[in-house]
Amino acid sequence: MTDPLVDLRALLVEREDFEGGMVGKLREGLAARTGLKRIEVIAPATHDTGSAVAAVPTRQSSGAPNWAYISSGTWSLLGVEVRQAALSERALELNVTNEGGVDGTYRLLKNIMGLWLVQECKRAFERRGRTYDYAELARLANQASPLRSLVNPDDRAFLNPDDMRSAIQKWCSDYGEPVPQAEGELIRCALESLAFKYRMVLEWLEELTGTRIEVLHIVGGGCQNESLNQLTADACGRPVIAGPVEATVLGNVLIQARSAGELKSLAELRQVVRESSALKSYEPRATAAWNGAYPRFIDLVAKSARNAAV
Repeated sequence: MTDPLVDLRALLVEREDFEGGMVGKLREGLAARTGLKRIEVIAPATHDTGSAVAAVPTRQSSGAPNWAYISSGTWSLLGVEVRQAALSERALELNVTNEGGVDGTYRLLKNIMGLWLVQECKRAFERRGRTYDYAELARLANQASPLRSLVNPDDRAFLNPDDMRSAIQKWCSDYGEPVPQAEGELIRCALESLAFKYRMVLEWLEELTGTRIEVLHIVGGGCQNESLNQLTADACGRPVIAGPVEATVLGNVLIQARSAGELKSLAELRQVVRESSALKSYEPRATAAWNGAYPRFIDLVAKSARNAAV
């Protein structure tokens, strides 16, 4: 039997400008097999991150890269919304992506290891009989000494280790960092290292676009981690706006609503998100301490990259 999705894929590829709009009516063969009739087919952003970025509650105009976003979860995707793809040698060197977005925009972004580090630490603790929920882990991290131990969160050692706790400890030992022992120390190490990596990538994006990023939006499930949100504001020295949690769902539904004529523009779509979501702002704190520790983090990332190239 023919896969009914083949008909849908064939329908979609007949149009080059379908993203975020009406594609046409469902083909008769597929309508008959599914019982859906000849309904209108609407293409959202065609990617979960694309839908999430469409739902970033910015007040800035589309394509103006003076704001950035982090789609935060197991992975973090940090990027800006731009009108022109970045195709320079420097962009290639930094290994950034140019992904097509709604209304002719591009998602100029970098994939970063996200809360996978914390999730795997939690599993490692549980294997040792220490069970915590994420709120408890955040509390323990807040009690740990700040900026004591740092790692390169994107080091290949953390991709799929047998035990994340041991992997972080070994990495710190190998690179001359104080070895975290307690659960709170390990979680704080992971969160602060992520926050510093966000700062590094933010600076890369500013370099590529020639524009200073004034505010950072964090969307997705990871925006519920208030500790990481505050540490990100501290590390980057920029205000952070967290929310919505379900950005992908909102972006998907509201793009469909716009396609149906219920909304007029991407700006109006984002206004709906702002007015219907619980958003929380975080202002930078202790920036002098973070600025002082940042060169150390840069050096650790550079050493990690050299070792990976061997």
